[in-house]
Amino acid sequence: MKEYIILCRSNGTTRNNSPYIQLKVTDGEQMLNISVWDVPAHEGPEVGQLVQFCNLKDYMGKKSCGRMEMLEGAMADADHPLYNQITRPITREVWKGTIQSLLTYCNDDNLSAIISEFADKLYVPYSRYPAATSVHHAYPGGLLNHTHQMLHMLQGLYPCLPYPIKAERCILAILFHDYGKLFEYNAQGETQPDMYLLGHIYIGAHKLQNELEKRGVDAEEVKRIIHCILSHHGQREYGSPVLPCIQEASIVSYLDNISAKTDTIEGAGEMEYVNALGTHVVKG
Repeated sequence: MKEYIILCRSNGTTRNNSPYIQLKVTDGEQMLNISVWDVPAHEGPEVGQLVQFCNLKDYMGKKSCGRMEMLEGAMADADHPLYNQITRPITREVWKGTIQSLLTYCNDDNLSAIISEFADKLYVPYSRYPAATSVHHAYPGGLLNHTHQMLHMLQGLYPCLPYPIKAERCILAILFHDYGKLFEYNAQGETQPDMYLLGHIYIGAHKLQNELEKRGVDAEEVKRIIHCILSHHGQREYGSPVLPCIQEASIVSYLDNISAKTDTIEGAGEMEYVNALGTHVVKG
């Protein structure tokens, strides 16, 4: 049997109230998403642990097995050939370098100071939390890597635009667009009540609006920055309370989509049907 390392894990419950876990694993050559039935939330393997499977069932590229068909191994140490398959949060130096580069595009000293302050404050919590329970950047530190990916793309995109945009709006919106996921999930990726009571879009917009108003940012400018957060899912059916109606909001929404969808494709198995994409993923 092949040996795999667990890249991420999320917990679930079937319609008949039976617990299961969803694992994303790799053997270094292929990525698999596997549902393992009858595993309670606080039992079973963890991210970084080695596992083997026997008698995997396959339905439309989605694989599953029972608990007794999963063999748990040790945690992979640094000498194990699969150890480096786990995606880890980017370093603070890389994060700071991107922020410093983006600040050269900014002209508003007050907003630049707010960017610097919160880029520093958010590094640690973002480096511990996932960006989702499944689909994209669903691993500890995924929230940091997803946010940085968007900022890094903005860093390259901004000089290419033939019309003026206010970089500060995009940077602040990106920093806070998924801030609410610190409350939607815990560090293990388990959903929390605030996901259903408030949702991450509202939480992030509310937090940033309070901070901007406290620091005396013009009310009209606050509206435009917060609009970029409220509209970042792009369409109402995807959860946006409003649609992007300014340049900066469109940019933030597209960058979020690029980051999320490319990571979704990367993490899918060969010929797996992915609901979030509405298609099967073909590798190679």
